Amino acid sequence: MATNERLRRYLSDEMGSCRDDDLEQRVNELETLDEDVSATLASDIELLSALSNDTRYKIVRLLHAADSDLCVCEFAPLLDVSDSAISHALSKLTDAGLIKRHKDGKWRKYETTKRATALLVAIDGSRSVEQ
Repeated sequence: MATNERLRRYLSDEMGSCRDDDLEQRVNELETLDEDVSATLASDIELLSALSNDTRYKIVRLLHAADSDLCVCEFAPLLDVSDSAISHALSKLTDAGLIKRHKDGKWRKYETTKRATALLVAIDGSRSVEQ
């Protein structure tokens, strides 16, 4: 198989030689690794995609910093976007599991989830890690 020839050369360089069994074993190890990664790939990408927009990321940061729930109306003075853009951002963040909403009388309020908090703590902690 042509796609494995480069891998065969790599294994030969690393091990001094490469038999068919060596190649097959390594391909099986890599396929297992791929299965492990692929199992959560779609949900991870949806989550990261939800944070990849300035407005959505700022909303999560604001909710986290507020340390309490915020009404949807409290975002408008802080974000330079339309009400519909705020609504769309809140929906996407809710769908991704980063925020949750509840009704308080006639008002809709939002707060971060534990998963959002964990992500923000990880991001904050990564700032001090040297490259």
